[in-house]
Amino acid sequence: MTGRHRILIQNKNLQYDFEVVRNITIIRGDSATGKTTLIDMIGQYERDGDHSGINLMCDKKCTVLSGLRWKDNLETISDSIVFIDENDRFIVSKDFAEAVKNSDNYYVLITRDNLYNLPYSVEEIYGIHASGRYMDVRKTYNELYRIYSTDIADTNPIPHYIIVEDSNSGYEFFKALSDPKKIKCVSAQGRSNIYHLLLNEKYELPLIIADGAAFGCEMNKISELIGQGRKAILYLPESFEWLILKSGLIDGKRVDNILNAPENNIESNEYFSWERYFTKLLTSETEGTYLHYSKEKLNDVFLHAKEKAAIINAMEKAGEIIQNID
Repeated sequence: MTGRHRILIQNKNLQYDFEVVRNITIIRGDSATGKTTLIDMIGQYERDGDHSGINLMCDKKCTVLSGLRWKDNLETISDSIVFIDENDRFIVSKDFAEAVKNSDNYYVLITRDNLYNLPYSVEEIYGIHASGRYMDVRKTYNELYRIYSTDIADTNPIPHYIIVEDSNSGYEFFKALSDPKKIKCVSAQGRSNIYHLLLNEKYELPLIIADGAAFGCEMNKISELIGQGRKAILYLPESFEWLILKSGLIDGKRVDNILNAPENNIESNEYFSWERYFTKLLTSETEGTYLHYSKEKLNDVFLHAKEKAAIINAMEKAGEIIQNID
């Protein structure tokens, strides 16, 4: 499945109206915020159709997956939007992650757990907000709101060091930027280690650079730590490869059109997360050119003045922070 899909479901008392744009969407929040009600309404409509008193509008089939036979049932579901409640504990399993990886469905997961087996985006973690009432029938309109902001504040102190999620080309690029400025740049050797690095170095301010396309499972822990007073600047682009694509170094409208609406090009059964798609796109677009890209080893051309400046400019405020380091 590709694309952006609007889901409108309502009865005489409630309405939910939202869009899904990736293979994994997370809805979280405390009890009594309407999460389970959403699942119940979709399940009731699936069972009883119009006789349920529920109206469901979507260009894709919406279905609820639950129970001990979830794996067998999922094998019969294709090109659909699959809703799963947090009471179905299989969503935390490796088996479920493997099933999602090879599926052409989109998934909306109602859960407060950090799903470490799934690479979901920071931008696709939502809460439910009741936005108003409708006249005397007191219909509540429920919207999804993005829980975590990936925007960097206009004013930020200068970081003391940089933490980069990976150990490959992205790390090589940011280390090359930081070395002349005499600022430490460390590789976390994977997203799960960033939290532990923050715990161990409590008295310095890091700039954290990680792939936002797959960082969702770590975001809850990191944000709680920051809420407890641990200072950090988070920069979470889709991926380092996305940054290069966004920099304008590759000519042509095709790449621009893809970046403007990636969801229209990324097949859910081919790409577990968007970062993998951007890696393949960059590799194919630069093959046979002076910009040829390899994830394992950075092409030195990206450290030349023109190319480096283009990538830094694509980083916007994060790039300004790095350039302002003395």
